[in-house]
Amino acid sequence: MVKNSIRKTTQVGVLFLLFAGIISCEKDFTDIGTGVVSNTKFTTHDTILEVLVSNAPIENVRADGLDLGSQTFFGRQGQYLLGVHSSSEYEKIEASIISQISINTELNLNSYANPDELDFETSVDTAFLRLPYQATLVSNEGLPNYTLDSIIGNKSVPFTLNVYELDTYLNTLNPSDPSKRNSFLSDESYQLKPDLLNEVENMDFVPTTKDTLLILKRSNSKGEFFETDTIRYTSSANSTIPLPMAIIPLKKSFVKEVFLDNYGSSNFDSQNAFNNYFRGIKIEAKEKANDGGSLISFNLSNSSLLSAIDVYYTNTYFKKNSTEIDTVIKVNHSFQLGGIINSKYNMSNRVYPVNNQVKIQGAAGSEAKVEILQGSQLADLKAKNWLINDASLTFYINQNVDTTAAPSRLYIYKRGEDATSNPIVSQIKDVLSEGNISFGGSVLRENKKIDRYRFRITDYISDLLSGETSYSPPLRLKVFNLSDLPTSLKDSQISLNDTIFKQYNWNPKAVTLFNGDISANGVRRAQLKISYTKKK
Repeated sequence: MVKNSIRKTTQVGVLFLLFAGIISCEKDFTDIGTGVVSNTKFTTHDTILEVLVSNAPIENVRADGLDLGSQTFFGRQGQYLLGVHSSSEYEKIEASIISQISINTELNLNSYANPDELDFETSVDTAFLRLPYQATLVSNEGLPNYTLDSIIGNKSVPFTLNVYELDTYLNTLNPSDPSKRNSFLSDESYQLKPDLLNEVENMDFVPTTKDTLLILKRSNSKGEFFETDTIRYTSSANSTIPLPMAIIPLKKSFVKEVFLDNYGSSNFDSQNAFNNYFRGIKIEAKEKANDGGSLISFNLSNSSLLSAIDVYYTNTYFKKNSTEIDTVIKVNHSFQLGGIINSKYNMSNRVYPVNNQVKIQGAAGSEAKVEILQGSQLADLKAKNWLINDASLTFYINQNVDTTAAPSRLYIYKRGEDATSNPIVSQIKDVLSEGNISFGGSVLRENKKIDRYRFRITDYISDLLSGETSYSPPLRLKVFNLSDLPTSLKDSQISLNDTIFKQYNWNPKAVTLFNGDISANGVRRAQLKISYTKKK
């Protein structure tokens, strides 16, 4: 009993000393971020370092989804742009969509049991391409009232829309090296067949919330009116609220020849056979008379409401050895946009003047080259032997330039070059070590106005000053795209080895920032701020 008592007393004493040590340390140190702030033996300081920021236009970006294999995109891009956006401040963009068409090889033209083996004729009532808008329901009193989301530009100005058949085969494998996956860039050239697929050539297109219902008059094969149908699309089988759609009428002869007449043929034996027979479509948008227009973002991966070619047709059955009609059967089939779906960006490639500001534009627009710790700055900071508490890059917005389409977030990454001047792109450590939210980049406001973007790069700077890494290529600042994040962040499995940066962008927004010119921009210049601790 005595031994047990002594042992317990000893354990209590050790625990008391341990807690006393912790409390003592807590009095001496206050942890903020990664550093030490209040301590009688140390002092904390801030320093502002100059940053070189310059315009860096880009020629293209990846425009397919073949390298996006995570669950976020299911092998497709998150969004696809269609339309026109023109601005005096930025590059004009004309965005089109390239897509293969998915089929059901089990489709049969004759959906009627037809026990008497009656002769029948098929006639197409209507065919159209539908692209569901991303919209918010405001009210549902009488007719549904929506606002359209993910659109920039002037929605009242039409742009020209045409649909073409592809003559370029879209291959998932690299034709020059079939052991590798193929890739398509945003400025890819596609061969097109000359005949238009849309019913009205150079269709004037404006996005609208009113296209929620289609009234379809059905006719038999003799052209006689048969019945009226109301076509609506909802988000689920249980919903009765129709959703707004972009509707592009197609030629009846096209859908009959390509789809209906091929049911049961070798062209419908498999998806690969059909892809070789009909290689896909290009939905092409062009500016009309230099008037601008609007740029719409479509989610073509929406599993609850698909983008598709819809065909509504009628089979008219005749009595035996007669021209008298026996039965009229209504049928409709849908062919989803699927397989390889690419973006096509036609950009104006504007050259920006060298002045006190930089242009950041998404899609295949412009980035900014950011250079920090230039000249002897890095060596000078290493010699000081500081403990880095925090390091942040801040970029201020020029509020005198139109900010209506300013991005809600920017992103920054490393862009170096190999020995043959090919780009090497990679992530900054902090996005992995500190997390996506702490890394920053979201727009910050001042007096209710968008004001600046800020990034925390504490670990990156600390590693450079400690000598843990010597790799410090120029940084690149861009419009944020969801694909920018490391795969491990999107999958919630953080790995410091996941340094891959994917060069996609389907976010077309743009903003003008001040560069690091102190004489022109003063306190609103781009700057690197370092908070540090040093011994007294």
